[in-house]
Amino acid sequence: MNKKETAQGIIGESEAIQNVFDCIRKVSQTTATVLLTGESGTGKELVARAIHYCSPRASNPFVPVNCGSIPEELIESELFGHLKGTFTGAIDTRGGFFHTADGGTIFLDEISNTSPSMQIKLLRVLQDQEVYMVGSKKSQKIDVRVIVASNVDLSDLVKKNKFREDLYYRLNVININLPPLRERDDDIFLLIDHFAGKFSEEFSRPKPRFTDEALKVLKDYHWPGNVRELQNVIQSLIIMSETELIDVPDLPSIMRFSTLREKGKMRTLEEVEYEYIRNVLSGVNGNKTQAANILGIDRKTLREKLKKFGYNK
Repeated sequence: MNKKETAQGIIGESEAIQNVFDCIRKVSQTTATVLLTGESGTGKELVARAIHYCSPRASNPFVPVNCGSIPEELIESELFGHLKGTFTGAIDTRGGFFHTADGGTIFLDEISNTSPSMQIKLLRVLQDQEVYMVGSKKSQKIDVRVIVASNVDLSDLVKKNKFREDLYYRLNVININLPPLRERDDDIFLLIDHFAGKFSEEFSRPKPRFTDEALKVLKDYHWPGNVRELQNVIQSLIIMSETELIDVPDLPSIMRFSTLREKGKMRTLEEVEYEYIRNVLSGVNGNKTQAANILGIDRKTLREKLKKFGYNK
């Protein structure tokens, strides 16, 4: 892994993400169970993949499983397999995800969604390194490295008796907490450039440029959806933008208004004026004559103000 990017495409130079890189380097050389925590969209599966592909198990399978997307009545069969005829629809004997991951790594995302009965079975797998297929009384030895993830606090669920305490301690051997994007200010521009290049190539569109004002709004935004949200925003801009220059009016309205609220009284009068003019222009699709009429000034005055503000669109 170099300073900006791991083998699995984790982009970042900030101290917060460098700490994550250090953890990946250390734990990848072990077989310890890893618990990945952090808000939704922070890249937990990417980190799990990086741990696997930097480990001695890299040539063996990496199997991601979203526990929250599997119906409760099917999850045991999906994870551990089943014997033929065990239940309606079991037309043959089939191994589960743990069998597929044998020799490699299984990544159990949204582990907090598992039921108490499934938590008991997972605890047994972690303790004994063996699984029982549904319908079988004979165990099968497996060699699987387990990485789990949760975007809710498992220790809090333990206190509320919603998650088994013994399983929690089995899972929480190594805890890597992934920082939210708002704590990775130094990485936002790197990520914007990365996603802009990626989606421009994917959709055969020119790679856009961003005005300084647009970049400032993107940096100041709170990013509740983290890197996933940023990726979706850049993808949308690539698809919808009609020019190669992205400015503030092109950004989602929630970002523009969020920035206005956060700035509050700390902005200068000139900044407020510029923001209002840009919002009016956005509302009339850039028509300067209409904007001037709404603003109560002539077109020449509007042109002069835009020139002063460096608005060249």
